[in-house]
Amino acid sequence: MSTFLLVHGAWHSGRCWERVVPLLESVGHRVFAPSLTGYGDKAHLLGPEVGLDTHVADVVKLIHEENLTEVVLVGHSYAGLVVSSAANEVPERIAHLVYLDAMVPEHGETAVDVQPMTQNLIDLAAKSDNGWRIPPLPEMPPPLGLFGVTDPADVAWLRATLSDQPVRCLRQPVRLDNPAVDSIPRTHIHCVGAEPEGIVRRPVPATQPNGSPARIRELPTGHDCMITMPADLSELLLESTLR
Repeated sequence: MSTFLLVHGAWHSGRCWERVVPLLESVGHRVFAPSLTGYGDKAHLLGPEVGLDTHVADVVKLIHEENLTEVVLVGHSYAGLVVSSAANEVPERIAHLVYLDAMVPEHGETAVDVQPMTQNLIDLAAKSDNGWRIPPLPEMPPPLGLFGVTDPADVAWLRATLSDQPVRCLRQPVRLDNPAVDSIPRTHIHCVGAEPEGIVRRPVPATQPNGSPARIRELPTGHDCMITMPADLSELLLESTLR
């Protein structure tokens, strides 16, 4: 059986995986879905000093404390940056990287480099009273909804779990300078439902860094597929455990 470590994206918390965790556990896998510093049960730790490096440290600390090996490390959205840098630190413990509708960086890149529209969010934060925190994106008319979630009950639940995102998370660069990371197989899962204007999806190279053909899967839903299509997502995640 495998160990899954599910890392949420910006504004979210570990609760966003609540529909996926039991599906993976029901077939015998071990699953961790922590909230990063500043979110969920750690929302009280939110501050201007919280950045990408903080969240990378959260993930690496959990891996060491739980002595996790052969980890399927899943990063959603902004957490594509987090899992990339975390894998850079402990590549020997990672069996597979899954980029779930995620930012896919190169060494030294920031969120702004990968997704330029995030600069607009930083600029808006700079005009606010505090200057360091970005509130969650607003709900849009269907089919966009709130992060792709349109069911009214789900929207209300999701909104209650969201927290502000520190600007520092979007400005700190990713570290991908450990050659061992290239040997880790990768899967890219794209949510191909409606996307907000300005979102850029980088083409995935035809070949993975380890020389294998690219693994690209699609889900016909919005960004937060763990809420809208948890069973389908779980099946795709289980694929990543197959050698």
